[in-house]
Amino acid sequence: MIQFASTMPEISISPQTLFHVGPLAITNSQVLGAIGIAILLSVMLFTARAIKKGSRSRLMHVVMMLFENLYDTTVEVLGDKHIARKVIPLAVTLMLFFMINNWLGILPGVGSVTWHGHELFRGVAADLNTTLALAIISMTTVQIWAIKRRGFFGNIGRYIHNPIKDPMHAFEGFLELIAEFSRTAALAFRIFGNVFGGEVLLSVIAFLTSYAAPLALPVFYCLELFVGAVQAYVFFMLTIAFISLGLPSAEDSHGTESESKAMESSAQ
Repeated sequence: MIQFASTMPEISISPQTLFHVGPLAITNSQVLGAIGIAILLSVMLFTARAIKKGSRSRLMHVVMMLFENLYDTTVEVLGDKHIARKVIPLAVTLMLFFMINNWLGILPGVGSVTWHGHELFRGVAADLNTTLALAIISMTTVQIWAIKRRGFFGNIGRYIHNPIKDPMHAFEGFLELIAEFSRTAALAFRIFGNVFGGEVLLSVIAFLTSYAAPLALPVFYCLELFVGAVQAYVFFMLTIAFISLGLPSAEDSHGTESESKAMESSAQ
């Protein structure tokens, strides 16, 4: 049993610090994340140059088709092309960032190559610090668009009501305020849990199958490739869905117009 336990795969929830650049600690997840960002920028720059030159490579067609489908989805969810054109750069960047890094996180060598006794590479989405930071960026964008469309006090009015005059809406506003924090946590923990669980699954399967791992692992690698893409797409969809929830609905716009007309009539 002691020998069995000593050969068990080591699982660490937190990333490991590899070295320091001044006061800044560089972790193994940041190293792999930097590689993923470099790949993402290379693909985007290659596609932009190919479009300007008028070339029609397969990679360019795939990237353009993906972008067009994501743009159509964004327009359909938001219902406004003007907002969709301004929202989609952030939403698509987050999706491609997670998708590329999710795939990099399951490559052979990730978790097994070490640096001074620490794992050299770790998946970005398997680091809760990264997913939480990007979730906060996403939800901050939600609030910015809500303020743009509703106004500062109009957005505050979604959460704060007079509990004496309108106790029901005051309670709903309190629940909506809690929902904003729960949505941030859902964005962060959803992709973290799925990606981290997938990496643990691959480690455990490799350990259990031992010499038969070359036969068993390809099936699970294909599954994790699919899960990594799906989780990145889910992050994209939740981001634009939360932005849509923050925008005023047709009823809100109608109510605002009615109030404006009533104020003009009173003034006259």
